[in-house]
Amino acid sequence: MTRTTPADTPLGDSFHVFDTTLRDGAQREGITYSVADKLAVARLLDEVGVGFIEGGWPGAMPKDTEFFAKARELDLQHAALVAFGSTRRAGTTADRDPQVRALLDSAAPVVTLVAKSDRRHIERALRTDVPEACAMVRDTVSFLVGEGRRVFLDAEHFFDGYAHDPDTALAVLTAAVEAGADVAVLCDTNGGQLPLHLADTVGEVIARTGFRVGIHCQDDTGCAVANSIAAVQAGATHVQCTANGYGERAGNADLFSVVGNLVTKLGMPVIPAHAVPELSRVSHALAEIANIAPDTHQAYVGSSAFAHKAGLHASAIKVDPLLYNHIDPTVVGNDMRVLVTEMAGRASLELKGRELGVDLAGQPEVLTAAVRKVKELESHGWSFEAADASLELLLRHELSEVDEPPFTLESYRVIMDHSIDGTVVSEATVKLHVNGARVLATAEGNGPVHALDAALREALLPHLPWLSAVQLTDYKVRILVDHPGTDAVTRVLVESTDGEREWTTVGVHGNIVEASWLALCDALVHKAMRASRPLTAVGGHGGPPTT
Repeated sequence: MTRTTPADTPLGDSFHVFDTTLRDGAQREGITYSVADKLAVARLLDEVGVGFIEGGWPGAMPKDTEFFAKARELDLQHAALVAFGSTRRAGTTADRDPQVRALLDSAAPVVTLVAKSDRRHIERALRTDVPEACAMVRDTVSFLVGEGRRVFLDAEHFFDGYAHDPDTALAVLTAAVEAGADVAVLCDTNGGQLPLHLADTVGEVIARTGFRVGIHCQDDTGCAVANSIAAVQAGATHVQCTANGYGERAGNADLFSVVGNLVTKLGMPVIPAHAVPELSRVSHALAEIANIAPDTHQAYVGSSAFAHKAGLHASAIKVDPLLYNHIDPTVVGNDMRVLVTEMAGRASLELKGRELGVDLAGQPEVLTAAVRKVKELESHGWSFEAADASLELLLRHELSEVDEPPFTLESYRVIMDHSIDGTVVSEATVKLHVNGARVLATAEGNGPVHALDAALREALLPHLPWLSAVQLTDYKVRILVDHPGTDAVTRVLVESTDGEREWTTVGVHGNIVEASWLALCDALVHKAMRASRPLTAVGGHGGPPTT
């Protein structure tokens, strides 16, 4: 934990990527990191080569104090750990302030001090005057530097303060830098800045002071990433971010978007080259630790960041993927996807088929028929954007590549039993034909779909041994009403797994149980097809299942 310089990039210490996920990001509503979580987050951030990891506020937060004690065993390869804290209190000395002493006790090689730089905050919140506020900054920085710590100053509310009273804002920066602070970080604490004005202020501060300047942006205007990039272009050489933009209110500048832009758009090697393809993986892993679903539409690393829906896009992508992708997705560890909807054309289906392992090249009649069927089905409520397994079945049916289904349905029935004690139990009975034999099975479940799934398993398991590995992992229902006063249509998505892969199928019907049955059957037909036809090419059917 003794590293004090950022990752070994061509830019070295001349540019800092500073992450504050564990401090500012942890202020997001709904996030609560354990100490073990914080250690795991630090390891992942180190894997993508950030230069500095702000671990929290030792002394003020017991959990953060424990984190720094345990973090001494972290074998970080790129990052230096940073302790966050405030300057000494008014009327005392830095060496006697317990919170300043806690920063030293953390053993972090770098300390970020927060200080008010807006005269109104100094006078109303700190209830002191500007000279004393500057003395608090000067004394604390000088003390910590004298103890061998590298110090950055977070100038809180800087942009608002600079607009109100620039002399006071600059006096706070000057006190820090003259006392030995390496970087004066200009903080858009309220997140109210816009890129052009912010960039002008950053450039003006650098011109007036000659100080090394950093930037810290909140996202209250939705401009945190743009503001951060604008600040860098105006001369800031230290940028503070959080993973996936986590933070209080609207969040902070997203680490992955900022780094993605700096690396791919400005050609700045701010993290090691080998770490750039890890951005998508680490983004998703950090979301899991935070217990927040990854943002599928997040720039660079979201699963939909390079997903294309319009047929016009797909036609161009077929010629050259970069015609509609701003970068090669693999640069940041992501993938391109083609979505098949009512907007799809032949190129979309051909590309999607290639992704699913279905070769449609040189078969214009099949493509035309498949496009016509997709559009017809989607006009009735089917959707294949999230149901690749059902789409694959549809395409293979058009190619006559689907074997006989593993079973055929004679009939099914579902009943519900509501007991006087409030217990509700569903019972399903299925009559199937499997391998020439008529099979009848009955099973109970906590709902009609659960009961149907259980009855199917009881009937089929003796004949289909692979079924024991298949589990239903998720079930989504959407009610579709095209026009007021018309009957609703139900769309059901079923996610299944066999422990090695996952697949999603769709069913649509006016009756929710029938829609669920269609999706369940497609899931089993798809598994049976894959069991007999392993995926070998590059890489659900819609409408009623073949069963």
